[in-house]
Amino acid sequence: MLQPSIKCAQSHRLLSLLLVFMMSPGHSQSAAAPPTATPILIELFTSEGCSSCPPADAWLKQIDASQPIPGARAIVLSEHVDYWNHDGWKDPYSSSFFTDRQSAYVHALGGSSPYTPEMIVDGATELHLENQAQVAQAFQRAAQAQQLPVGISALRIDGDSPSVLSTHIDADGAQARHNAEVYAVIALNHAESQVLRGENGGRRLTHAAVALDVVHVGRLEKGKSFSQSFQARLKPGLDPKNLRLVVFVQESGPGSVVGAAMREVDASNR
Repeated sequence: MLQPSIKCAQSHRLLSLLLVFMMSPGHSQSAAAPPTATPILIELFTSEGCSSCPPADAWLKQIDASQPIPGARAIVLSEHVDYWNHDGWKDPYSSSFFTDRQSAYVHALGGSSPYTPEMIVDGATELHLENQAQVAQAFQRAAQAQQLPVGISALRIDGDSPSVLSTHIDADGAQARHNAEVYAVIALNHAESQVLRGENGGRRLTHAAVALDVVHVGRLEKGKSFSQSFQARLKPGLDPKNLRLVVFVQESGPGSVVGAAMREVDASNR
């Protein structure tokens, strides 16, 4: 693994311009993506200790809510790294797992070092947020890519101490070119923090799709189907109405994400 370095690559101004670009009339559609929409996994590596990250967090939240990519269903994840934690503020959502995942991407994609905010699309493309044309082209390619079907049955929450999330995961590997790994991510739909110290001291930050736990569910073999029940114990105090499950299928490397799906908890199944 590469050792993460502390740097921020994009300014507030560039991220704000990108948000305006993506939300312009020429790049908008209904927030309810059509059933035939191609899933696109957008991973944001971020930190509450980085002053350049709040605009990227807001951008991801807008993408999640408004679904502006034509022909696609944007499935977003906010993955908080921990290498900013020594700079005056410990990000409550940070994890060394996401630092390691980002470092693995740096190695796989030929980068020099980790930075925040960084966005990766479908495990294969790093978004250069200062280049609006590159972002639009990256999303257009991702929307046109062939993805393996992934299904998540209705999520159920049982018990109280601890609560257990249950579902069933299916993936069709008939068109898969390689074996791939199936992962499940429990995430918060919405999260907020009042930051007391560090670069964002005094600010109240909001986040969307904050990844809490990533579980390796199993392996999808090329040409075969994957079908498996999934259960996970939830951390105490989580509001079931604020949870979603993201499932993605990723080739080794980490390599390309070749299938993804997202489902929120249905309150009627609590």
